[in-house]
Amino acid sequence: MKVSNSAFYNWPKTKDISKEKESLKHLKNRITAIFKQGNHIYGSRRIQKSLERENIYYSRSYISFLIKKLGLKSVSRKKYVITTDSNHSYEIPKNILNREFISTQLGKK
Repeated sequence: MKVSNSAFYNWPKTKDISKEKESLKHLKNRITAIFKQGNHIYGSRRIQKSLERENIYYSRSYISFLIKKLGLKSVSRKKYVITTDSNHSYEIPKNILNREFISTQLGKK
């Protein structure tokens, strides 16, 4: 055999790479499944917590790396919406101070 010593001794360490790839495929499948179950809202924190419930432990930064690699983007919910025409019966307060800021000259009012 014409194989260098370093290649011969490195081979037992790298021959099980296909098993690691299968576990990575399984992890990616679980991440996409959890993401779809969460209606495309879940981020890396929620996905990490749901993976921990399944006894799959990975760091949040690695999960966010895989999410970016898979091309998944979570949809952020709007927490506060400003409405101008509300259908309420409350009385709108009048302009008590009468602040009409109209200036005809520079530096006045």
